[in-house]
Amino acid sequence: MKFKCPICGKPTDSEADRDFPFCSDRCRLMDLGNWAAEKYKVAAETKMDESEPENGGTREPDANHESE
Repeated sequence: MKFKCPICGKPTDSEADRDFPFCSDRCRLMDLGNWAAEKYKVAAETKMDESEPENGGTREPDANHESE
């Protein structure tokens, strides 16, 4: 399959390029550097406020703790 390198935009082939999806080792290393420098971000779901229980307002005792 033919794609464009995500770093430089040059054409790259999944069957011919060993660095696929990158066109070269240089672009592959640039991408790794971008991850290391935290230039990319992965979207995450926001956590629910811990003061609001998921079960509609009643808190159930934690199974790992004995009730007093």
